[in-house]
Amino acid sequence: MNSKFDILNTAKQSIKNQGDAILNLSKFINKEFENSVNAIHCIKGRVIVSGVGKSAIIGKKIAATFNSTGTPAIFMHAGEAIHGDLGVVQKDDIIILISKSGNTAEIKNLVPFLKKTHVKLIAISSDKNSFLGMNSDFFLKSFVGKEACPNNLAPTTSTTAQLVIGDALAICLSELSGFKKSDFAKYHPGGSLGKELNLKVKEIIFKNEKPEVKENANLKTIINEISKKMLGATAIVKDNKAIGIITDGDLRRFFSSGRDMNLISAKEFMSKSPKTINSDILASEALQIMNKNKITQLIVEDNDIYLGIIHLHNILNEGLS
Repeated sequence: MNSKFDILNTAKQSIKNQGDAILNLSKFINKEFENSVNAIHCIKGRVIVSGVGKSAIIGKKIAATFNSTGTPAIFMHAGEAIHGDLGVVQKDDIIILISKSGNTAEIKNLVPFLKKTHVKLIAISSDKNSFLGMNSDFFLKSFVGKEACPNNLAPTTSTTAQLVIGDALAICLSELSGFKKSDFAKYHPGGSLGKELNLKVKEIIFKNEKPEVKENANLKTIINEISKKMLGATAIVKDNKAIGIITDGDLRRFFSSGRDMNLISAKEFMSKSPKTINSDILASEALQIMNKNKITQLIVEDNDIYLGIIHLHNILNEGLS
């Protein structure tokens, strides 16, 4: 091991290098950037993102971000484009071509063919005077002074800069299009993020049993119902409406009060006007209500009809937090 090599300092310097470079990009956000956003917003087709090498990897991510924020996009590898993939380009599309130098052989081979399609070309590159820069309709500067690589060779800071420019385009387009959280949910149905945006309470409570007792129920009945239904609580129901709730905590407080357990009924120590929610709200919203009120159960009602209880653990077991 090289005793002179400081891992932590090297890592911090790498982060600082990239952070400073990213902040410097704001100097390059000008009318050309604004025109690029408006050009993309006005097209009837798709955004086609292209690049080669590490820029191709960045291009795939940028295309994915466009798609997830409401701007249809596909990725086309710059090296494969002249071997048949150029056929994906249609007259109503727009091209984003990414290249640090703008002078690679693949770029010089591809650009003339792209020009023949008569679609607009947006360049993300470091040099306006490069082959790509001179042949683009819009030029977005992603210049960085130095790579994070100690030899200033491996694409590191430069690819981060390309990604940030692409993300900035996507965010501006989503704002311009009025893209909402509900729109985002349509494109992210899977995983914990999908559940946060889509999973509703009614999709959870059907898995639970429905704890309920009458208002004159005695303590033994209440305890049995809470134990059997395993939600840590029971609703007190009258005419199909929950008029109260008794939780494990209420039972502990009752036992510590010294009151005669043989003379008590549900209505005498239930919590009145319990927190209720509609079955159609998101589980993530129910979780927020629980956290805000420091409770672990919510009664679920639709049109004043008691449907059941949702427990904090129900939501956490779905991967929400």
